[in-house]
Amino acid sequence: MPSNHWPEPLVAEPVAHDRGPVLILIEYTVEKQHRRAFLHALDELSQERRRDGAYGWGVTEDSADPQKLVEWFMVESWAEHLRQHKRVSNADADLQGKVVAYHSGPEKPVVRHFLTINRPGKA
Repeated sequence: MPSNHWPEPLVAEPVAHDRGPVLILIEYTVEKQHRRAFLHALDELSQERRRDGAYGWGVTEDSADPQKLVEWFMVESWAEHLRQHKRVSNADADLQGKVVAYHSGPEKPVVRHFLTINRPGKA
C-alpha cells in the first residue's frame, strides 16, 4: 500500500513527462559518530531505489565538510520519477525513516531534482 509520504517535487514550470533522465540529490548532515550506521541504512535504501526504477545510485561527501553527504540516483524520465512517488510503500517509508534518523539539524534533508537539458545539435 502506498505511504504517500513523499511530497510532490517542486517545479518552476510544468515538466514534460518524457523529459529525462532525471538526477535526484538528497543532502544529509550526518555526525561523524553516526556515519557508519547511516551508510549501512543507506545501502539498504539503495536496493529500494533500484527496485523502483533508479538505474544509477551513489553517495558522495563534501570535500570541505565530510558531515555533508549526498545520496544521488537517476531515473529514466520525469514520469518515472512521479511514479516512484506514487508507489513508495509503508515498508519503504520505514526504511527511509531509518536513514533520515541519522540526519542532524533543524531542517529535513534537502531534496533536489535535476532535469537533463536537451540541446539541439548535441548528442
